[in-house]
Amino acid sequence: MASQHINGTLEGANGLALPNKLLERVVRTPDRQPSPQPTHLGVPGQTHVLQETGSGYVAPKFEGKSKQMDDVITQVDAKGFIPDELVEQEVAWFYNELGIDDMYFSTETVDAIVSNVHSLYAAKIAAYARDDKKLEIRLDKEAADHAIYIDTSRPGLSSSEGSGFEARLEAKYLDGSKGPRSFRVETFRSPSKLPGGGDQALRCYFVYQTTFQNPTPAENETDVEVLGDARFLQKTTPNTRALYQRVLDAAASRTGPVIDMYDVEGTREKRLVVGFKQGSALGMFTSLSDLYHYYGLTSSRKYVEQFSNGICILSIYLKPAPNSDKNHPPIEASIHQIMKEVSLLYCIPQNRLKHHFADGKLSLQEAIYAHCVWVFTQHFLNRLGNEYNTLSSLLDLNNNVHAELLSKMKKRLRTETFTADYILEIINQYPEVIRSLYLSFANTHYVQTRGEQDDFLPTLSYLRMKVDRVLTDDELKTLISKTAINEHHEMVMMSFRIFNSAVLKTNFYTPTKVALSFRLDPSFLPAEEYPQPLYGMFLVISSEFRGFHLRFRDIARGGIRIVKSRSREAYAINARSLFDENYNLANTQQRKNKDIPEGGSKGVILLDVQHQDKVTVAFEKYIDSIMDLLLPPTSPGIKDPIVDLHGKEEILFLGPDENTADLVNWATEHARARGAPWWKSFFTGKSPKLGGIPHDAYGMTTLSVREYVLGIYRKLNLDERQVRKLQTGGPDGDLGSNEILLGNEKYCAIVDGSGVLFDPNGLDRTELLRLAKERKMIVNFEITKLSKDGYRVLVEDNNLTLPSGEVVNNGITFRNTFHLRDAESFDMFVPCGGRPESIDFSSASRLISKAKAIIPYIVEGANLFITQEAKLRLEKAGCVVFKDASANKGGVTSSSLEVLASLSFDDENFLSHMCVQADGTVPKFYQDYVKQVQAKIQENARLEFEAIWREAEETGVAKSILSDKLSIAITKMDEELQGTELWDNLALRRSVLSDALPPLLLHEIGLEKIQQRVPESYLRAIFGSYLASRFIYNMGISASPVSFFAFMNKRMAKVNGA
Repeated sequence: MASQHINGTLEGANGLALPNKLLERVVRTPDRQPSPQPTHLGVPGQTHVLQETGSGYVAPKFEGKSKQMDDVITQVDAKGFIPDELVEQEVAWFYNELGIDDMYFSTETVDAIVSNVHSLYAAKIAAYARDDKKLEIRLDKEAADHAIYIDTSRPGLSSSEGSGFEARLEAKYLDGSKGPRSFRVETFRSPSKLPGGGDQALRCYFVYQTTFQNPTPAENETDVEVLGDARFLQKTTPNTRALYQRVLDAAASRTGPVIDMYDVEGTREKRLVVGFKQGSALGMFTSLSDLYHYYGLTSSRKYVEQFSNGICILSIYLKPAPNSDKNHPPIEASIHQIMKEVSLLYCIPQNRLKHHFADGKLSLQEAIYAHCVWVFTQHFLNRLGNEYNTLSSLLDLNNNVHAELLSKMKKRLRTETFTADYILEIINQYPEVIRSLYLSFANTHYVQTRGEQDDFLPTLSYLRMKVDRVLTDDELKTLISKTAINEHHEMVMMSFRIFNSAVLKTNFYTPTKVALSFRLDPSFLPAEEYPQPLYGMFLVISSEFRGFHLRFRDIARGGIRIVKSRSREAYAINARSLFDENYNLANTQQRKNKDIPEGGSKGVILLDVQHQDKVTVAFEKYIDSIMDLLLPPTSPGIKDPIVDLHGKEEILFLGPDENTADLVNWATEHARARGAPWWKSFFTGKSPKLGGIPHDAYGMTTLSVREYVLGIYRKLNLDERQVRKLQTGGPDGDLGSNEILLGNEKYCAIVDGSGVLFDPNGLDRTELLRLAKERKMIVNFEITKLSKDGYRVLVEDNNLTLPSGEVVNNGITFRNTFHLRDAESFDMFVPCGGRPESIDFSSASRLISKAKAIIPYIVEGANLFITQEAKLRLEKAGCVVFKDASANKGGVTSSSLEVLASLSFDDENFLSHMCVQADGTVPKFYQDYVKQVQAKIQENARLEFEAIWREAEETGVAKSILSDKLSIAITKMDEELQGTELWDNLALRRSVLSDALPPLLLHEIGLEKIQQRVPESYLRAIFGSYLASRFIYNMGISASPVSFFAFMNKRMAKVNGA
């Protein structure tokens, strides 16, 4: 496959020609201009020269230095630890030879300096006592607001046996820097060599808590004089402040890092500057040291500066390390390599194979590649195996005992087979194999953009004098089989081959990026576990998260959700189920989308356990890195071409979901800023000022769920006001709040994130309505309005006694399992929130007593709340269950019609008709269009409810099965109809589109203009989905071809009559 994408050669020392990718084969759009990017990278060829010598930092002269030095000598002499004849010499060495500036001496006490002098002298004595006579000094003094570290080190080397001071100060002071609790660092190598120390020198680190000029600046403030720390402003020269000002201006407007380089006038030294938002790249300070050491460079001085607007800037002076061997490239070449790799490092600064990189066994690219495959393997190696498939085929899934056994075995196998730590342990044993596997990956996806001037070689192995031969897939398979020490090791390492084969395009080699994204071919997924084949699959990896985006059709719609974890244990569970949850959500969406032209998709972002507060950062990185694979490159050296083995333009239609509703405006504006032609339709659920129709404000999702609830009441002649109701998902959420506002039942229990609220006599409706309107959790419910039998149990409550005398030992456990209790009685259960699989096959037994369901009616508003096996078990026990794929489809209908409007209007009329004005004025068209959207949601829900109810009564088949059958029947017929000649019948086409499209759009724009503006593929999908859904809803799931003939005759009669 890779051989089809090559042009030119790179000849290695072994004489073999290494193919490079053909730049011209990657399609560019000629009229597209460079657009704003999330990362700023200084492009090679654009030289910046510092017009000053020195560091750019000049400490104010300390007038009391001489007296302080005398006081130190006096105290050192008095303590008697250092011989009298050496006291002045040791103190003078500390003051004059180490390169410590006057700022330190002006802020440090005499006692502290005396302690440091003693510590350094003691280290020298200890060195003489060693057999190897090696001088090793390790001094650390840590306080809450400052720290000092001094150690011996060889320039240009990272050593696992070193002091570890950089990692320590970074973890203790830098990684947690935020607001007034931020820390700046100054570090330098002493200019004088140590006595008897060879090429060793002392490295000094000084850490200071910041004292900002303005701790709470205005939101858009970028002036370095306003944002800087007092010490920084006092010590820096005007030129240096101007440099930091440029970086601040760029960093404040970007999601990712600012990376630039300056030549130091009159020397070969380079000043590397990296700016980024605090907390967005934990571990960057230490990892940067490993990076430039890898290329034979060392730093003479390093500075970490914090600014009160949340920007952190690293400034590093680099020069060739002494005695760096000839295998290293000259600094003039390697500095550009380092700049590009800083962007890679920023994505995952603490990759799990970092120690192999620090030790020189793997390059940075090889280590991060292996880290990505490690993540990939966690999700796709924990498979069930042939034994499970065989057992599944032998057992009777209609037998409750058999089904429960399989369900438990499936969970156990996926949990225990290969843990993340076990997979990593295996990968760590094969660095040489990783290098060969990486070379195969690089050979396919790396694009050489600068011809002979390109110094970003795919192997990145400057420490090796030759370019290794690229092995074929069969050769890699043989290599792994011969090298792996057992079957488990072979399985793990073979997953690298699967990954390489699956990647169709990636931003791995894009010079600027904020996360790593991979477009995968999903055909490697086993059909036994994933029977519905995926069309597209994205994997995104960053230091803060990992995430997927899955879709079942080319044109597909679905929300993006962010999953948080309360603990490490919860994170481990969420990580294991991440892909399956994403697949099931997208599959549910596919079934939901039966009424609309788009297929189903879903995106899920799992926050890393250490980054639970990084919701916004993770979302922005996820969106931007996926856009890297959707948009053509526009800025050479910034966004270079990528190898696209998929070979087709892709457009995603996304929407809000858990924890992302407040972020879609940014995504819309970002797509616009990056020049995406589809920015208007990229995200739904955006602000009305951007033409969005917010689902929560207009109750779009609830309107559909509500039709199913009302349908049950209608069919069974139930008085809504007498129905005892249980609801998970509280008044603070979209679905939960609107269900309360629209319903009129006797609410007896509500469960939300804060706890459980219960009253058998009915919760006070006025108080519930107040919470729903204010979007507040039940923790805010006025408990004096509960009856004597009512109670509230919050998640933080322990050992709480209920009115019945029952003792609740743990509030969280009580909240998580309340919906499974039989102590309380309910008639209707509407899950409006909660984690997937909250009711599975096993736990469903707790809702069944004497073979009869204890809750007679369930409408599943929350996605995947109940597993399919559990639904069938409950229906078998007499419960009326309507599943999520049918009930919860109002939001997707609203989103689809929102997109249709954005595609139908030109930009000018879109702004005037669909965008709420800055002063809050809502266009009349917008108000009327929203009402038509709401009516369409209710119509589609009623039609499907009636079809399922009718079919269930006629056939006795479970409603949960009928829901799936109906969805499959509609989507299958939809695809078939789009491929027939019916579309070519212009009169029929016009008739169907006139019925399918909202009347308001037809009146305002006209069918002709809509057909001109909306892509034909999208109109075909509307045509097919409308005909298919109306036929199935009216004629039934199992309707014969004769029925379709009759249906179409009726439709054609209408056409001809018109």
